[in-house]
Amino acid sequence: MSLKSSIKNILFVKLRVLKYSFLSECQNVTGKPIANQPLLLNGKGKLFFDSNCKFGYKESPMFYSSYCYIEARNTDSEIIFGKNNYFNNNCRIEANVKIEFGNDVLVGVNCSFLDNDGHDLANDKRKSGIPNAAPIRIGNNVFIGDNVTILKGVSIGDNAVVGNGSLVTKSIPSNSVAVGNPAKVIRELN
Repeated sequence: MSLKSSIKNILFVKLRVLKYSFLSECQNVTGKPIANQPLLLNGKGKLFFDSNCKFGYKESPMFYSSYCYIEARNTDSEIIFGKNNYFNNNCRIEANVKIEFGNDVLVGVNCSFLDNDGHDLANDKRKSGIPNAAPIRIGNNVFIGDNVTILKGVSIGDNAVVGNGSLVTKSIPSNSVAVGNPAKVIRELN
């Protein structure tokens, strides 16, 4: 590694990762994610990282300009990451209830996993109400493309593929490919 590459790595990667580790406030973290890109771990709930769970990829967009945000909001919220998962840059994972990733999951750039509505639709409850929430489960060996949003109550079966730019509002069965807004199954995999 050249001197220039070493300095760039220290200034633009290592120090940013360190900064976000100091900013992280979640106290209930089990396991150690591999942070190639900064991770901001927040919330009062539990985060569990199994072995070889990686975040960030240098050769993809937003590596130097973004971070991955992970929040288990409430004391009974939890986010579980299985083994050998790879999350590309700028992921957002927010649980009011539970989000669970199986093993060998591959997630593209700029993806969001939200197990809740964020805010109630009713005007009088919008700022103070508890949003509707339902768990999200991502199976084993799932591939999720870039710019995908997965909403509350969704379960994605083993070996499924979700295409770029999809909005997933309903569950996707195992061994299938789903794309679109809203995402629909377009074919089965053997």
